[in-house]
Amino acid sequence: MKKLFFFVFLYCSQFVIGSAVAQTLFSTSTGEISFYSSTPVEDISAVNKKVGSIINSDTREVAVQMRITDFSFPNKLMQEHFNENYLESEKYPTASFRGKIIGNDDFSLPGDYSVKATGLMKIHGVEKPMDLIGKIHSDGKVLNLKVEFLIKLVDYKIEIPTLVFAKIAEEIQVKGTLDLLKK
Repeated sequence: MKKLFFFVFLYCSQFVIGSAVAQTLFSTSTGEISFYSSTPVEDISAVNKKVGSIINSDTREVAVQMRITDFSFPNKLMQEHFNENYLESEKYPTASFRGKIIGNDDFSLPGDYSVKATGLMKIHGVEKPMDLIGKIHSDGKVLNLKVEFLIKLVDYKIEIPTLVFAKIAEEIQVKGTLDLLKK
């Protein structure tokens, strides 16, 4: 009985403390991340429209996460090879970025903001420091975040077999568009 009371007390305490410290959160579960690889032999592109993200505009913390299997390719064979051979999505099902936005812009105010976030990118089970540069347009209730960056496959231990090496670029161009709603 004492244990039950203790857990109920902890749960209620978290609710009261959480309410007392109001935070401005923006989130989405329908963000879009796409990538593009261009070589003289072949172009490869894919898009993921189920990207989750949250921005706490008070603490400046940002988190983005996606399931690797949610990337959609124009060619189903490319999608199969991507998941099974390169990103090994059964072993490493998600990719993520978590970090902090530098500066002190108030995103709850309408306006356009150039932003830089510094944090950790995790792909293929490898976590590396990364700085991301982007733009945020705010209408006060929705943040439209746009970001563009390069990923080097070697940095995340993504191996490309020599048989298809000429078909896949060593650096992949990544673009993201996230519309985060105020909670």
